[in-house]
Parts: sequence; structure tokens; C-alpha cells
Amino acid sequence: MLSGYELARKIVDLMLEKKAMDVKIIDLKGQNTSFDFFVLATGTVDQHIRTISEYVRRELSQEGVKPVTLEGTSNLTWVLQDYSDVIVHIFNTETRAHYRLETLFDDCEIEEYTEESLVVEQEDSED
Repeated sequence: MLSGYELARKIVDLMLEKKAMDVKIIDLKGQNTSFDFFVLATGTVDQHIRTISEYVRRELSQEGVKPVTLEGTSNLTWVLQDYSDVIVHIFNTETRAHYRLETLFDDCEIEEYTEESLVVEQEDSED
């Protein structure tokens, strides 16, 4: 069983494999929430958002990790996947800019990831 942070990192890696943009983990532990982490990402168009969402869900399901809740798959402006300790938000550009979730939690630790983060980790695991 993955810890909340390990699950969040796994989700980040899966998102980056599908070219998600502006990927972040927000550590919400101690913020009086019922979950520990947000994972945020942006997709370019509806199909990109769908691809990221379905890939994350499918890959985690193969490991026995299934979302408690899945929302937003019909309009694809903001897809939410609830994995209890980790809440995944996949936005289109406009919706992400409008809600700016990062600014609500600017007192929390926020880790930012890029496609280069995935490449470095893969190279490190090959050594």
C-alpha cells in the first residue's frame, strides 16, 4: 500500500508520461482537511485532459488503487479524482487560471514537476 505522498508522486509520474503541464503537489497535511495532498495538472484540450485522466485511473487500477469519486469527465474543464488521501485535479488552461487553487494554499509546501523531472528519475533508476 502506497503512502499518500508515494501515491501523489506516482500520479505525477503518470501525468508527466502523458505530457501534462504545470504539474504540482500541494502538501495539505495539518491543514484540517480530510485528505493530505492535492495533485494539480493542466491539459491542453479536451482529449488531452481525457487521456491524462483515463491513463492515471487505468494505471492505478492495475495496482488495486481505485478512485472513491470521479467527476468532470463529461465536460472536461476540470476532472477530479478522489483517492482519499490524494485528490487529483486536471484542468483546462482557462479553468485552472480562474480558480487558482495554488493561491488558496500558498502557506503549504508546493512541489512543481516538469517532464524533465520524469526523465531525471528514470535515469536515476537505471543506474
